[in-house]
Amino acid sequence: MAYDNTCKYLAEEYPADFVGWLLSDSTSDIQVLKTELSLDPIRADSVIFIKIGNKILHLEFQTQPQSNPPIDFRMLDYYTRLKREYGCQIEQVVIFLQQTTSEIVFKHEYLDTNTRHGYRAMRMWEENPAPLLANPALLPFATLARSNSPNTLLEQVAARVDMIEETDERRNISACAEVLAGLRFEKNLIQELFREEVMQESVIYQDILQKGEQRGKQQGKQEEALALIMRQLPRRIGAIAPDLEERIRGLSLFQLEELAEALLDFSAANDLTVWLDANS
Repeated sequence: MAYDNTCKYLAEEYPADFVGWLLSDSTSDIQVLKTELSLDPIRADSVIFIKIGNKILHLEFQTQPQSNPPIDFRMLDYYTRLKREYGCQIEQVVIFLQQTTSEIVFKHEYLDTNTRHGYRAMRMWEENPAPLLANPALLPFATLARSNSPNTLLEQVAARVDMIEETDERRNISACAEVLAGLRFEKNLIQELFREEVMQESVIYQDILQKGEQRGKQQGKQEEALALIMRQLPRRIGAIAPDLEERIRGLSLFQLEELAEALLDFSAANDLTVWLDANS
């Protein structure tokens, strides 16, 4: 999740730079929209609204190609929700961060019986590093760009980061570059080129730490709720079938808490199946 948080931070902090990079648009009249869409539960990584031209740029950052639901369906889902809420032109870009040979990263549309929805798929390892090296806001993405000598590219990024005059910006860009570089380079090499104390003083680093602590607490609560349910259910309805247990393990903390109350009224395995069908 540190990679997603880093990309979201950059997109929200430097929206005009992303618009210039991805749409070749130099407008500065830009508003970053909330990423909670009208119908829950769904969350887009970064939605940038460009007032001039009445357009939305929707960015989706992917570290791993696999996701649930699949990325192509999610892009269709995001598109229809954004279109319903804002009614304007929408440009969608999926940015795959880590190099892979998965067929998913080469897809650029969702296809179904009567539906075809296209979007742009970018593979960072194929991108020209030159425009990224020329823009301080995009330097972290340069660490993942095309290069015959990746180590030399990382040295170039570190040198460009050191040239950023404003202290807070240098700290934050350095931290973001270090985080994204971790998808490609060994930790020791990154530490040789970037100063650790600079990263630790940055806003994005502190935010990553805070979110990590929050996720740890959330995961602990979820594991406790799951353990309680898996103890209680067999007492109410007998042994749990493997497929039902897998569905239970996929529930959110909120759903587990709801199930913990609902199971008190269960008397047969079918009660669990009916509840899962209605609430999953």
